Amino acid sequence: MPFVKGPLPQRLKLAHGFGAVAFGVKDSGFSFFLLPFYNLVLGVDASTVGAALATALLIDALVDPLLGHLSDRTYTKWGRRLPWLYLAPIPLAVLWTLLWSPPFTGAPGYWDIVALAVGVRLLLSACEVPSVSLVPEITDDYDERTTLFRYRFLSGWLGGLLMMVLTFTLFLPTPQSQLQPEGYALYGMFGAGLIALSVIGSAAAQHRVVAHRPPHRPPAFSIRNAFSEIFDTFREKAFVIFALGGLAAYILQGMTFSITQYVNLYVWQFSDLAFKLYPAVLFLSVVLMFLIVSPIHRRWGKPKAAAVSALVGLVFYCGPYFLLLAGAWPPPGTTASTVLLFALLIVANTSSVISIISATSMVAEIVEAFEERTGKRAEGTFYSGNWLVQKCATGGGIMLTSLIVQSVDIAPGTPQAAVSPDAVRQLVVLFVIAASALALFAAFWLGRFPITRAQHEARVANRLSRRPPTEENDPIDDAVRADPDAHSITP
Repeated sequence: MPFVKGPLPQRLKLAHGFGAVAFGVKDSGFSFFLLPFYNLVLGVDASTVGAALATALLIDALVDPLLGHLSDRTYTKWGRRLPWLYLAPIPLAVLWTLLWSPPFTGAPGYWDIVALAVGVRLLLSACEVPSVSLVPEITDDYDERTTLFRYRFLSGWLGGLLMMVLTFTLFLPTPQSQLQPEGYALYGMFGAGLIALSVIGSAAAQHRVVAHRPPHRPPAFSIRNAFSEIFDTFREKAFVIFALGGLAAYILQGMTFSITQYVNLYVWQFSDLAFKLYPAVLFLSVVLMFLIVSPIHRRWGKPKAAAVSALVGLVFYCGPYFLLLAGAWPPPGTTASTVLLFALLIVANTSSVISIISATSMVAEIVEAFEERTGKRAEGTFYSGNWLVQKCATGGGIMLTSLIVQSVDIAPGTPQAAVSPDAVRQLVVLFVIAASALALFAAFWLGRFPITRAQHEARVANRLSRRPPTEENDPIDDAVRADPDAHSITP
């Protein structure tokens, strides 16, 4: 049974969503600033950074599913997820600080970057996987799950955008300062505090609702059983289809974000003011997403919403680059160019986030399909798979960007005006080709996700019909789940 029956309290939505701020801080840092920092500031070859992150992904591929499985197997009076959310954030904050103030002499080497990246990503998994695994536990309602995810995405984006605003106004306020290391150290320290506050604060605010001992003690942990269950999840057809479409969508997002500093600086030739306004543009797109994603899901369902939104995002993302190549765009760096780009970017980013949130919300429905087939709940295992797909995509996107940057040969510390027109054109062409291929692939697979609203609701109804009479008629249990904010009942 879910922790809450019926509409979710507003306080619970806000508390749950707040935990995603940590993911937003990490995603913003890895996607927008990590490659420029290590490449343009510290002088590490872009290909070395990309290779280091690819190595970190190989390690993630082995460890992440185990973290999800361990989360499913955790058995405490506080439930399966909360102990992780209280223990992991502090060491994560420490490593996040070190990522932006590398404790090495000279430029970091390949294995230095691997060590920091692996530590940050695994500890973030230990926070994010248990947190997002609470969604199908809190509610089994198709639309309320979307509600929780839109609050998570809103909070995640707000966390990332807050860091961007502070970066472009306080830590790295000018294009020149973006090529110096001091501001990045301040960025790392502030982000570390925000990460710890969001995860621990979210867990504490949800504690009374979700802190229930699991109804059944799980079997003893073993590596063999863990990988057996992990492999079993990949036999779920819906998860394989999601993974194919989601991987392409997340790689596209990772590439788009990680190349942002390069295209805004060298292609669109942003002024200091444009860099400061850029986070506000993204914020408007996320607010628009928050307002329209639920009506879109109710009207179209999640698979169609994901596919259509991916295609709309492609058109509005790549449109300005096609116009620029065709000579039909205002001169980069002018007010007309920047304002028009911002207007199209609002639509593009709104569509892309709707596609991503639709894909992420689909995973919650896979949980019931897997339970119907195997009789087991595996929220943590599936969301660790989803999280691994996201991290692979972020790393894959950064690696794609590193290959593009390496091919156009933009040297570390190159000023805005010193990049040749040929290098800019090559950067644009390669980005547009990669973005188009990824968006089309994502739309193809996400649109074929096989679980509809009707199928999910039928599974939930079938599960409820098989509840034992004693569980079904427990008035205390029903009262707690129906009104989790009631102060007269202690769960």
